[in-house]
Amino acid sequence: MHPFASYVLRSYYKQTGWNEDNLYANLTRSSNALLDFSVPRGLHFSISKSPNPLFKTSYSMNALPSLNGSVGYIFTSCDLDVKGSGDVRFKDMIDRFRVFDQPRRPEGKEEEWLAGERVDTRDYLLYGRIYIPTGRLDALYSTRLTPTLQGMTSRSHLPSSNVMFSLQHDTGKVCTEYTWSAEDGMWGVRSLYNFGRIGTHADSSTEEGEKAGHGRRKVKRVDEEDAMEGGLKGRISVGGEFYFSAKERSAGVSTGVRFTTLPDATPPSFQVPSSSSTAGPSSQQGPPSPPTTITALFNPMLGHISGAYAARVSRDLSLASRFDFNVYSYESEWSLGAEWWQRRGKMKHPPSPAEEAHPPPSSLSDLADEVQGVVKAKLSTTTDVSLLWEGRLRNVLVSLGVVSNLSSRSKPIKSIGLELSYFSSG
Repeated sequence: MHPFASYVLRSYYKQTGWNEDNLYANLTRSSNALLDFSVPRGLHFSISKSPNPLFKTSYSMNALPSLNGSVGYIFTSCDLDVKGSGDVRFKDMIDRFRVFDQPRRPEGKEEEWLAGERVDTRDYLLYGRIYIPTGRLDALYSTRLTPTLQGMTSRSHLPSSNVMFSLQHDTGKVCTEYTWSAEDGMWGVRSLYNFGRIGTHADSSTEEGEKAGHGRRKVKRVDEEDAMEGGLKGRISVGGEFYFSAKERSAGVSTGVRFTTLPDATPPSFQVPSSSSTAGPSSQQGPPSPPTTITALFNPMLGHISGAYAARVSRDLSLASRFDFNVYSYESEWSLGAEWWQRRGKMKHPPSPAEEAHPPPSSLSDLADEVQGVVKAKLSTTTDVSLLWEGRLRNVLVSLGVVSNLSSRSKPIKSIGLELSYFSSG
């Protein structure tokens, strides 16, 4: 489950129009949500408050196995629509399998002029957290320099002080990130290239025009062959990273490729069309491709190869598989992961006179179920089994998980944890 600070940071990116999913560091985010999810350890509480759209506070405490806590503050230059834990969209608070939207070129904020002078300022976010009783201090500053350029500065104090600078340049087609760490003097560059065309903000009107003219049949040429049905249709992204440290006299390099299916984004449950609405000319083209993500990573210096496959096989079930292999030591690991969504049907209110005159489509009323929780499971050849349940009980977000070792008879349960999170706005 995302901490409150991560939820605010994602809301800030959404408000300012920055696409964090187009980074090379997030190339395997879809499969990692099913194969590398974190299980809480011990007992953890967190309470957060958003007194106004600009300022947020957060308090957390670990009761088991040791007693410690932290206090955090967040300030943003733009108003954020941060909801409470009882009203927030549940899927926005957890890592889950997704087929990300088509890359788009970021757009800057509208210019504001007053008496012939430009008065609008750059958007920025300030975050700080202090841990008790260790006294560790974490800080983050993020700002938009230009519509396609974003700068970030992070600082961590204790056990060693370190400052890291990051510069991200995103044009939609190519996203490049430059980093520098002061502790070890490490320079790094990451880049991701997306094949195919990038999306524009005018695509919605174009798609509506295409749907309007979809009913007109296209005249088939004499030499035209029928399209083959089946297969996966999607786009490919290729990226890599290189980092070098003169102080440590070390370097590293890696490369990766990702294939994602189309349509570009997994539609929400209430937008899934019913069988009756799809019984038309489009139904003759065969069933659509299931949302699928395939990734492959290779690190030539360490000899590590990783390949992952993730897909949503049904409305509420997603599966993932990954195989890791080292060409130098011949060590390998095979992992399987799954997530299953629990839903609860909404109570139907009596129809109003307007609804009786114009009843809503059946696809909206039948599929608009409320997400109650999600169950995640992971199994690997390391004999570790992880189970996690995340859900919402009234106005509190709950995360309960356990990690077990099937090969150990003396201690089959390695860890178990419970996390409770509550935050409010206004």
